[in-house]
Amino acid sequence: MRDLAVIGLGYAGLPLAREAAAAGMCVAGYDVSPRVVAGLNACRSHVDDVSDGDVRAMLNAGFTATLDPAVLGTAHEVVICVPTPLHTDGSPDLTSVRRATETLAPYVRRGTLVVLESTTYPGTTDDVVRPVLERGSGLAAGTDFHLAFAPERIDPGNRDFGLRNTPKVVGGLMPCCAQAGAAFYGKVCDTVVMAKGTREAEMAKLLENTYRNVNIALVNELAMVARELGVDLWDAIACAATKPFGFQPFHPGPGVGGHCIPVDPNYLIHQAHAAGSAVRLVELAQEINRGMPEYVVRRAAEVLGAGTSLRGLSVLLAGVTYKENVSDLRETPARPIVRRLRAESANVSYHDPYVAAFTVDDVPVDRAADVVRAAAAADLTILLQPHTAYDLDAIVAAAPRLLDARGCTHSPAELL
Repeated sequence: MRDLAVIGLGYAGLPLAREAAAAGMCVAGYDVSPRVVAGLNACRSHVDDVSDGDVRAMLNAGFTATLDPAVLGTAHEVVICVPTPLHTDGSPDLTSVRRATETLAPYVRRGTLVVLESTTYPGTTDDVVRPVLERGSGLAAGTDFHLAFAPERIDPGNRDFGLRNTPKVVGGLMPCCAQAGAAFYGKVCDTVVMAKGTREAEMAKLLENTYRNVNIALVNELAMVARELGVDLWDAIACAATKPFGFQPFHPGPGVGGHCIPVDPNYLIHQAHAAGSAVRLVELAQEINRGMPEYVVRRAAEVLGAGTSLRGLSVLLAGVTYKENVSDLRETPARPIVRRLRAESANVSYHDPYVAAFTVDDVPVDRAADVVRAAAAADLTILLQPHTAYDLDAIVAAAPRLLDARGCTHSPAELL
């Protein structure tokens, strides 16, 4: 028997498997992607925060990745870490959660601990996952097997906080489930926080990222106002941040990206509407942040001169990932920016040390080989991500015109 089986070996599942293997647990990983499974078994990682050396150490500790779901029946604990994206209409897409649960159900035994880590709306563990597991296993959750929700808190590229030293929230279907979940996570996390139940743990995850989304929307809107007032908002934020209480700094940007911040609030909005209620502030924040790529393109036209058309002009995007120092392109605002620039008939290229190829709507974006030379040749450079690999002073010096969407350069660059 294995100690743990992880369903979904992505940005949340693979770090969990690594930490469990490092803690001496016998771990298996199940994924539906042949590419992912073959790569891991050949010591190749596809996740920024897990190195090839990490994977090699996991394999040496007994870890195996497989396409065979039968491995799920060999583990005492099973954790579901699959994607929870949005449908095209913005509603929650639980397809992967349902499929993972249906796959797991026949393999659940008495005493098995099942944990859902995938971000979702309150009630999913109890109303969606539980009935599928009970129907497929013939067992009762909370009586025959344990069921819990423990939201992933992975922050790609964060070198200070990882799975081990980030407190883990666990909410159980029943107290015995919570205790079983806490006992498991106590082996891989330094601190375990017990939620009242699964719904509270599910809401905690949505609250964390909705809080960030709302505050980012606030400074994004203030960035537009501050420019009209002749105010350097980044300097104002730095001054406000000196207050030792009552303020946390957030900074403007070209839009929000990644799986969490632009997606999670929609799960909250959906559930609120289903309950006949509304979260107006959250919906407004989504609207503001979704509008930032269009604002970036408007500012690009302004930087090039009043009345100047972008038609035929060359625009270089520096850094197209959703955050600095990672290769992650999920929900990156660079894509809608490219769409808007193309709609204005601009000639768009990009440079990113982490992205070898970048496509938008199945159309490749030309990749510049050297960011400084490309900036010198472009009519306008838009800095979207200040990767540490960039010599920002050299880019500013080379670019005839530069729009800084992150507020990290100095004059003569234009701020957002």
